[in-house]
Amino acid sequence: MLHSFMLNGAQYAVYVAGRGDALVMLHGFTGTHRTWASYFPNLTQRYQVIAPDLLGHGNTAAPRSPERYRIEYAAADLIALIDELDLQRVYLLGYSMGGRLALYTAIHYPDRIAALMLESASPGLRTDKERADRNQRDNALADRIERNGITAFVNEWEALPLWNSQKNTLTEAARQQLRDERLGQRPSGLANSLRGMGTGVQPPLWDKLSSLNMFVHLVAGQLDTKFLQLNHGMLTLLPHAFLDIVPDAGHAVHLERSHTFEEFILNFE
Repeated sequence: MLHSFMLNGAQYAVYVAGRGDALVMLHGFTGTHRTWASYFPNLTQRYQVIAPDLLGHGNTAAPRSPERYRIEYAAADLIALIDELDLQRVYLLGYSMGGRLALYTAIHYPDRIAALMLESASPGLRTDKERADRNQRDNALADRIERNGITAFVNEWEALPLWNSQKNTLTEAARQQLRDERLGQRPSGLANSLRGMGTGVQPPLWDKLSSLNMFVHLVAGQLDTKFLQLNHGMLTLLPHAFLDIVPDAGHAVHLERSHTFEEFILNFE
């Protein structure tokens, strides 16, 4: 069931259902809580599932100021949500952009996270130049989204090489469902999410990984070479981590190999 929460002055839409250990699920850029919808029937038998639409996405507020989207504020919103639900600790799962947010939250609020699962995630960019270059590209994309509209953006986004594997791993119906989720977004929300919470403006977390004492389950698709390399790098720095490389999957493992991914979640500990 979709609920509404006022978190630090922003109205959030959050799917909450089930009983058991609390599992917070964070979608990626252009996603919503519906990213995880096919998993809800089984997961709610094992967990209290909590799946927010992140700021600027879905039915959650889309503030005008990009500053409000910054990752430190997004993490504070997550903790406020956990407090609203009267939870002390949660299992936290994040995909791509949601994985960056999950990692940041776990590092800065470690006493609130029981364990962490990161799908196709990154600790950010290592150098100032990399961040400046990425920020420039993200700002240019944000401008195009607002100038050209959501349909033109989705056409551009879906043409990225990052999604090439989905031509073989997803059915036409699944690809259309994913497209519909993207087309339902607001241009201003996506644009300001890029400006405020893109990889180029995120503080790098590489030097903080060694301090993360909780169990971290890393998941990457075998065909996603960039993020496979990033996850191998993370694995060497995290003290209590395990990396699952999923065969014949790209960036969106949860879509491309859903049965395998569901097993990971059901055995999350």
